[in-house]
Amino acid sequence: MEATNIFERLKNGETISPNDSDAYKMRDASFATKVLLVQMNQSANPAEIRSILSQITQTEIDESVTVFTPLYINYGKHTQIGKNVFINFDCVFLDLGGITIEDNVLIAPNVRLLSEGHPIHPTERQSLKVAPIHIKKNAWIGANATILQGVTIGENAVVAAGAVVSQDIPDNVIVGGIPAKIMKEI
Repeated sequence: MEATNIFERLKNGETISPNDSDAYKMRDASFATKVLLVQMNQSANPAEIRSILSQITQTEIDESVTVFTPLYINYGKHTQIGKNVFINFDCVFLDLGGITIEDNVLIAPNVRLLSEGHPIHPTERQSLKVAPIHIKKNAWIGANATILQGVTIGENAVVAAGAVVSQDIPDNVIVGGIPAKIMKEI
């Protein structure tokens, strides 16, 4: 029986030490993704952008999806994007932990989806810990917002510009601040 690869180990919640014999595979995969990102970020053709993003994510990106480049993704294969999604300029997706973006989501400029992090203890800090990000249907992520690892954004929720979201957000609310807190129900 073949051992689970490092990407599956990450998605299964394992913390990966920098001394792990397969750690180099994460960097190699990121550099391979970077080759495609350079092509995608040089394009102004929406169909070509979706086509290259499909290669990066190894999923079919629906023609209803709009991506304004540049978009930065470090791995890509753990990102799923639904239909009628809009991703504005200068977004960063660190997706080794998994990023799911459901249908009708709006993502404003400069949004950071960071499914990756590091242990707090100094002796372990060079290790990598991940947890999935899930953005549910019809959510709107405002400009310069940061969504941290392990967070689910509820259906119809709005994340105000500049917010840092470190905990799950329920459906039908507006959140803002650092750390993000519920400001209003919709």
